[in-house]
Amino acid sequence: MSPDKIKKTARIYALQNAITFNGKANSKAVIGKVIAVLQKNGFSPKEIIPVVNKVVADVNKIPLDEQVSELEKKAPELLIKEKKERDFSLPDLPTAEKGKVVTRFPPEPNGYLHIGHAKASIVDYEYARMYDGKFILRFDDTNPENAQLEFYDVQKEDLCWLGIEWDKEYHTSDNLDKHYKLAEQLIKQGDVYVCNCPPDEVKKGRYHGKECICRSCSPDKNMDIWKEMISSSLDCTVLRLRGDMKCANTAMRDPTLFRIIEKEHPLQGDKYRVWPTYDFAGAIEDSLSGVTHPFRTKEYELRDECYYRLLDLLKLRKPYLMEFARLSITGMPVSKRKIKPLIEQGLVLGYDDIRLPTLRGLRKRGILPEAIKNFVFSQGISKSESNVTFGLVEAANRKIVDPVARRYFFVNGPVKLVVENAPKIKKSIDLHPTDKKLGCRTIKTDDTFYVQKSDMEKLKTGDVFRLKDLFNVKIKKKNKETVFGECLGEKLISGSLKIQWTTDNFVKMNVFIPHVLFKNEKFNPDSLEKIEGFAEEAVSKIKTAEIIQFERFGFVRIENKKGEITGFFAHK
Repeated sequence: MSPDKIKKTARIYALQNAITFNGKANSKAVIGKVIAVLQKNGFSPKEIIPVVNKVVADVNKIPLDEQVSELEKKAPELLIKEKKERDFSLPDLPTAEKGKVVTRFPPEPNGYLHIGHAKASIVDYEYARMYDGKFILRFDDTNPENAQLEFYDVQKEDLCWLGIEWDKEYHTSDNLDKHYKLAEQLIKQGDVYVCNCPPDEVKKGRYHGKECICRSCSPDKNMDIWKEMISSSLDCTVLRLRGDMKCANTAMRDPTLFRIIEKEHPLQGDKYRVWPTYDFAGAIEDSLSGVTHPFRTKEYELRDECYYRLLDLLKLRKPYLMEFARLSITGMPVSKRKIKPLIEQGLVLGYDDIRLPTLRGLRKRGILPEAIKNFVFSQGISKSESNVTFGLVEAANRKIVDPVARRYFFVNGPVKLVVENAPKIKKSIDLHPTDKKLGCRTIKTDDTFYVQKSDMEKLKTGDVFRLKDLFNVKIKKKNKETVFGECLGEKLISGSLKIQWTTDNFVKMNVFIPHVLFKNEKFNPDSLEKIEGFAEEAVSKIKTAEIIQFERFGFVRIENKKGEITGFFAHK
């Protein structure tokens, strides 16, 4: 029995298992897979186990991004599970009734949406539609230091691109008077107090579970100070919930509910200076707007107690709060906090940089909304933390674009090829190998072509290769600038290298290829590769935003601006 067969099979399943578990494959899991595949071919466990153990050890030595790259080449279908293996539909909501479910997506208008926001918005939107309910777009704009006017419209544009429609839209800042009234109700009930202790003392007190002197003020005194906060006569003062300073859940150690922010708001101007925190505004808005099933990411789980405490104290309706794991992608910053410095320091080209997971970056790269949706469904709404690879997004996208993307030739690093006895022909070539409805393009050829230098470097004088869809060529001689060959006819020669080509009528273009943005938590200066090459003439007629496939290269989104063609590499 051939050990190479075991090694090859083990390598594929070791890579798949490693990618699933953040770069480290489990020998037992891989052994089980390999035995299941090879035992029917006569291989025994005794033969399989030692080979698998060695292969797993080798795979675990290489970085995760290299594991993904290798599996993409050897078995890309294993990067995303088939539907028959897993149900990608959303699970039922607890206590949900048809026609009565209300969900919401509450972005803060302080930046461009990214794939993490896509996960949240898609889950919220799909649940509303699943139950014939209502979906609310609510801008949580209660921090005027971060909110910017441009992002209200920008975020709506991104959601529309995702195919998300909302039944109601409003801004939390529109309801600040209601928030003030509810705050005053809590003050009168003695459930909150005004605190003017220095922030460092507040932090220290919360850490040690020690109450501050402000906690002993009467409701009347607190109300007087609250009025002064609103009237602009006080600074450095906050309103805190009277929680439990000894609580094991530190989120309940008298959290801040309102604070003073002296900055003009993009919508409200200078009408308000006292603003609610996320703890207060989130709970109040979910209840008052009728939301039945609010979702948020797992890091807010400890704040659930505060959420429900506020609604109990105010005797407001309580939604069924739910959490899911934050989306993490290896080598990619899925948070505004990490993306913003990259922009400010000029390390990336903008919020639509194809290396970023922003929806604008993904769109420019050629990732389709339907692929993002399928990827989100494949991840589910579990609370289990996981770090996935971008290869899963690419695999979902590949399934959609492969059947419909037109095929063209692109020569990376071109070198001139002169073919002796080459027939001058007018060749019609299909734009897709299986779907004839996508049409064809016609290319006129002479004796001069351009081919990929790296292909020519693999061949020596006397070797035969085939200009794809054209004829065979035998190499007679070559130098650094030019390869000279002779035509050997159109009949297929088994085993010969088939390569893409262009004629003299080529289109000069650059293709930008994104690579992992972070390696070992550090910015990768080689994360954007620029490739200069020649594309066939027909590419000049492609309109901006079409995703095509350059054969033996990959799927590329085209931008055609004033006759200048640029490609953005999506994936293999």
